[in-house]
Amino acid sequence: MPVKIVTDSAADLPPEQAAAHGIRIVPLTIRFGDDEYTDGVDLTPQAFYDKMAQLDVLPATAAPSPGAFEAAFREAGADGDPVVCINLSSALSATMQSAQTAAKAIGDDLDLTVLDSTSITAGLGMQVLAAAELAEQGGSPADIVALIEDLRSRTRVFGALDTLENLKKGGRIGGAQAMLGSILSIKPIIDISTGTVTEAGKQRTRKKSLVWLRDRLFEVADLESVAVAHGCSDDVDELIELISPRYAPEQISTWTIGPVIGAHGGPRVMGLVWQDPA
Repeated sequence: MPVKIVTDSAADLPPEQAAAHGIRIVPLTIRFGDDEYTDGVDLTPQAFYDKMAQLDVLPATAAPSPGAFEAAFREAGADGDPVVCINLSSALSATMQSAQTAAKAIGDDLDLTVLDSTSITAGLGMQVLAAAELAEQGGSPADIVALIEDLRSRTRVFGALDTLENLKKGGRIGGAQAMLGSILSIKPIIDISTGTVTEAGKQRTRKKSLVWLRDRLFEVADLESVAVAHGCSDDVDELIELISPRYAPEQISTWTIGPVIGAHGGPRVMGLVWQDPA
């Protein structure tokens, strides 16, 4: 009985990639004022960023209901297969809490494990894909738990923002609070590697912030792969070019940051994600 993997839409996994690995995605909700959308169902990343550019109101996000998780868990485990759910950082969203509430409601009906990735976007997605691949190889729930516990300690997520306004409004500013005094004159760089938002640096221009990301990556010994994550940014190729002297195209994966993280990262959010060597 292969382990079935469940995650939430903050993993930013393309539907076809999730389907190829049998990964079930429980979507979060995005709100623009009174208008509500289901992430990945009736709101694509490009449509989200277009709306954010056109509207004065900043978007908000809401975690899936416990009922949505319960339905996904029961579907995944309908044939008696074990289920492992891997969610975005519990410090940034109530999503993990909803999944845990659903697990309690299910009780002993399923062999079910709920894990906190302590990460977001490609950091979460890379963990989920690794878990799915291990499940396909016959890994047990305990094997997958051990894998995620290892990967989350090594997952690094750095983001360059054009503005802190979205983080400020969404209440996710965390350790980046000190940046607010100069919010209009800087390009903030944040570190979400521990599952919370902390200040990593400040740069005066977009170009310098991308160079900062490159330099931070290059401090690490050669990696097998690096993820470039972006919010439909027009200069994503510039960051790829910056890291290309060390990483070949086949080592670089490109992830589109969806509405869940984009709602807090803001327009033109850009980041690098990788897993430190073991």
